[in-house]
Order: sequence, then structure tokens, then C-alpha cells
Amino acid sequence: MISTVDPERLPGALIKALQQAERIVALSGAGLSAESGIPTFREAQTGLWAKHDPMTLASPEGFARQPELVWQWYQWRRSLVAQSQPNAGHRALVELERRRPETRLITQNVDGLQQTAGSAQVLELHGNLKRTICSQTGKEIGEQWLARHSDIQPPPSPHHPEGRARPDVVWFGEALNHDTLQQAIEASQHCDLMLVIGTSGLVHPAASLPLLGREHGARLIEVNPQTTALSEQVDWHWPQTSAVALPRLIDAL
Repeated sequence: MISTVDPERLPGALIKALQQAERIVALSGAGLSAESGIPTFREAQTGLWAKHDPMTLASPEGFARQPELVWQWYQWRRSLVAQSQPNAGHRALVELERRRPETRLITQNVDGLQQTAGSAQVLELHGNLKRTICSQTGKEIGEQWLARHSDIQPPPSPHHPEGRARPDVVWFGEALNHDTLQQAIEASQHCDLMLVIGTSGLVHPAASLPLLGREHGARLIEVNPQTTALSEQVDWHWPQTSAVALPRLIDAL
């Protein structure tokens, strides 16, 4: 049975768990950035992009077949991020870090808004849309090089003769960065409390992190307007958006 939080009256046990926690992990998904106007991966496939298969737009095979198409889609997504600002949920997590220095932030988002809000240490499981890397070597490509070769889509890579510029995000069929994932696993194993924010609980391995935390004794608070695949597994399901709920959590500290 799902233990649903009444937004008008927070459970005393939830507040106590929050106040006593020394090591907090916040795992965020697309819902955190939704109120900043960032569409989810699926929502971004609208208009001109609706006719394209996700595997064409977000896989190494699709990039190899139609590099210009994939590059243009990600450039469009980057323009959406450039027009967006962090919301109250992002800022609340920054404040949580300030009050609880042992807090670890783990995100599935690729928009970089948590860093824009002021967080210095964020474990980005799926990469960052703002960074560009070489398709052959994985080395980062600077903005000056990209601007100098903007007439070619995607620009060539300065690191490899057969390389092309591509976004530094994890595509279908690609493995997550080993070191980043390992740090996320270790943080989940050693936390007292985990906030599961705006994530569907369907994308693995990220979706397994809350369960890993629970196995090691952590209490789980899910912040999501909808119930998810994880809702039956958490201690408290808080059915509000992160921009509304997270500032209230900070006030409870």
C-alpha cells in the first residue's frame, strides 16, 4: 500500500527522518526540470521531430546513419535549455547541500540546470547536453572549435580524423560512465535518507538506486505528482511537484 503524504500536514515521522538524516541522497529525473520548461525526451519529439524513431535520434547507429539529423535535433534541444532557468526545486536542493554538506545529488537529467542553480558536485548519470565530445575518442570539444566549424553539421572532431562532434549524453545501447555509476551506487548504499524526485522509476540502472538504498537501511521519500513504478517501495509518496514540495522539505529542516 502506498503511504501518501497529505501536503497540508506533513507526517511527523517524515520530518523526524529528514531532521535526523546525516547523509542524504537526492535522485532527480525529468520532473525536476519540467517546471523550467524542459520537455522530457519523449515530449521533445514533437512537431518536425515527431516522425522520427527515437533510435534514430538517440543511438550510435542512428548517428552513424544520419549524423546531420541527430546533430540538428540536439542543437534544437540545447536551444530549449539555453532559454530555461532553474526553478524552486533546483534551488531547494542547493540549500539542502548548504545545510547538509554530506548530501549527494544524482541526476538523470542532461540539462545542467542543477549546476546552474549553484550545485558544484552533481553525479550526471546520463551525461550533459551542454558538453560536446568526439564520437571516436570521447574527448571533450571546445566551443571555439565548434564555432569555427559551424558550417559543417556535425562539425569534425579535432581529436580524430574520422571523429565527429556529438553531445556528451548516454544514448540507447551505450553504457553509463563507470566511475559516475559507481559513485552513485556507493552514495546510495551509505545514505540515511533518499529523495526520489520526478523520476518514473523505469529507466535502469538509475531506478535501482532507491531500492539499493532501502536494502541498506535508508528511508525513501518520493516527490512526484503521479504514482510510479517505485511508489509501492518508498516510505512516503508526496504527490506534489518538486518546485512546491522541496522548499517545504527545506523549511522542515
